[in-house]
Amino acid sequence: MAGLDNVRLKKLLADVASGGVQLPDFQRDWKWQDDRVRAIIATVTLDYPLGVVMTLETGGASPFRSSALTGAQFPEETEPSLLLLDGQQRLTSLFQALFQNEPVKTKDQRGNPVQRWYYVDIERAVGSPADRDEAIVSVPEDKILRTNFARDVVHDLTSTVGECAAGLFPLHIVFDTPAVNSWRRVYEKADDRHFDLWSRFEEQVLEHVRSFQVPMIKLAASTSMDAVCAVFERVNTGGLPLDVFELLTATYAGDRAYREREGTYYQLPQVWQGIKAGLAEQHPVFGRMDVGVDDGLSSSDFLQAVALVRTWLRKQDGLGTGVSCKRRDLLELPLADFEKLAPLLTDAFAWVGAFLERQSIVRVTDLPYRTQLVPLAAVRAILGSETDTLGAEDMITQWYWCGVLGEMYGGSTETRFTRDVEQLVAWIRRVGVAPETVTDAYFFSERLDTLTTRNSAAYKGIYALLIKQGAVDWHYTNAPLKPALLDEYGVDIRHVFPRAWVRKRGTDNRYPVNSIVNKTPLSLRAAQSLTGPPASWLDSLAMAADMRREWFDDVIATHLIDPYLLRENDYETFYVARAEQLMNMVYAAMGKRTILRDLTDDKAVR
Repeated sequence: MAGLDNVRLKKLLADVASGGVQLPDFQRDWKWQDDRVRAIIATVTLDYPLGVVMTLETGGASPFRSSALTGAQFPEETEPSLLLLDGQQRLTSLFQALFQNEPVKTKDQRGNPVQRWYYVDIERAVGSPADRDEAIVSVPEDKILRTNFARDVVHDLTSTVGECAAGLFPLHIVFDTPAVNSWRRVYEKADDRHFDLWSRFEEQVLEHVRSFQVPMIKLAASTSMDAVCAVFERVNTGGLPLDVFELLTATYAGDRAYREREGTYYQLPQVWQGIKAGLAEQHPVFGRMDVGVDDGLSSSDFLQAVALVRTWLRKQDGLGTGVSCKRRDLLELPLADFEKLAPLLTDAFAWVGAFLERQSIVRVTDLPYRTQLVPLAAVRAILGSETDTLGAEDMITQWYWCGVLGEMYGGSTETRFTRDVEQLVAWIRRVGVAPETVTDAYFFSERLDTLTTRNSAAYKGIYALLIKQGAVDWHYTNAPLKPALLDEYGVDIRHVFPRAWVRKRGTDNRYPVNSIVNKTPLSLRAAQSLTGPPASWLDSLAMAADMRREWFDDVIATHLIDPYLLRENDYETFYVARAEQLMNMVYAAMGKRTILRDLTDDKAVR
């Protein structure tokens, strides 16, 4: 699988220059700053260990689309023999500083872009090794060293004579023997002392660089994509985790069959952007993909749904043993299968968007679980129009609300994805029992007290259910709230009894004022009137709506609120009664029995 070799630095950098060593496209940009470049040069000149680099053999055919290390230039069609998995920052720094005749594009300590040449101070370099870091000199692009806030020139290094006079050797010629010899002759001619200095410099510095060995692990070309990904992440612990989408982007771009057929490489990011933009335009719940913005439905969600359908189909054809969307399944997803299934899943997610709208979930901020959409889209792709029958829609709706209100998708989801796809398909086709997500889901009444923010899926779920079951706004009273009007009306979840008023009464510990029980979906215009206890604003809201009191009480009741308790400013009884109503709504959505409560206590039995 892998072997360890020692490779001459000069040979390795020459391979970088010729394209023999390239980067897989999932590697991120080179980003070392000037001080780190100087430090690694010092390491090489001292012949200190550089650390192991890791490569993947290609066998002459890269499994990924590859690219040059920063600064290397060669024909675009050049096929690498090795792909660099670990060591990009080190080798790119050394390549630019030691192997190319142009300044290194790096950054200063403040992160500002700069261009630098690298030199070594000969006299300092032949002193104590402890001074080697100071002996490596970073020089501006114009090769002029200045002081006194750049007013005074200290050294002009634009010519060999100037470099020799300053005793600064240009490191970018270190592997060019004729250039080094020519430079040495000018240096020795400038001062008799330079003969001895050069001899020591060549022995203590130049020979170290020329003979420097880089330990290299070579993974065999047969190494699986899953293993490549795992190895890359383990050896790049200081960087960002490698996204499967990035790895697939590189592998699809490297697909020879596609390149030969289309005359170009497959551009997965552009394909995904088109899919996401189309879905988001129809259904804003999927989020946006503007410049610099990619929220809501993610590329990983889409790939997982594709993998679920692919493995389900393979299982039906006897080619696989189970439904799965683990990392390995995504990495083994062939381009041909992705091209075939992507349109199917795009249509399936469009159906999911319409389904969510029927549940009164239309904004990405109101979506309880993004992850639950993955198996839902997979089931739609597998069943197609079978999901459009009344009975099937009822089953899917029950499954969806059990997942949300039972908070079944809050932890590890891959195993649940698999179970739900297989069990939901079987249930809808009447060849299996209800999925475990339905049978195992439960909503404990005590949970209402702790549902206080949008961080909870159940909090968002109850908010959506209140709209779905017919809540009428307290300002726009002509009809129940509709999903299409939520943004236009500025609808959000608002407090019924004011926080300050409730806390002043000292009942917040028993009846939490921030609980979903004391909140309801209302427009901004309605919320602006809710100042003070309810009795102080109920009649004014009714007058503004040009409604009789009893009619407006009916509007209040659409929020599962007893208007009498509001007029009495009875927060405690209101809390108990509304909690009862919310529990009945929750259990109806989950298809569970209605909760019977003992209301003889001053708080409902939980």
